[in-house]
Amino acid sequence: MEPQLLLAIDDEPAILEVVQTCLEITSPWRVLGVGTGQEGLTLAAQCRPDGILLDISLPDLSGFEVLDKLRANPTTQAIPVILLTANVQRAELGRYSTLQIAGILAKPFDPLRLAPQIATYLGWSL
Repeated sequence: MEPQLLLAIDDEPAILEVVQTCLEITSPWRVLGVGTGQEGLTLAAQCRPDGILLDISLPDLSGFEVLDKLRANPTTQAIPVILLTANVQRAELGRYSTLQIAGILAKPFDPLRLAPQIATYLGWSL
């Protein structure tokens, strides 16, 4: 059986590098990283990842727009999504609770806890 594939969508190259490097070291998963929402949508439809780590603040589309487009596409609508954001505040939690997401990770995150957090949200093994 192939390892799970996680698609990371974030416009900050340093964040993508940390996510990819950390998960390659601490998990059995494969990780693909892209820097724009449109690239993420294209790759999600082509590769059908097992999960998506999605930054809310992207240069071309907001993470919410990307999430809406993922949910509207029959090819990608069932892929679980974890939001990655620097804005996890009580006022925003109500908005997030209405979305069809697997979880929320706050920036900055602890790289050593990243894989266990993703595994918990997605029900994956480490």
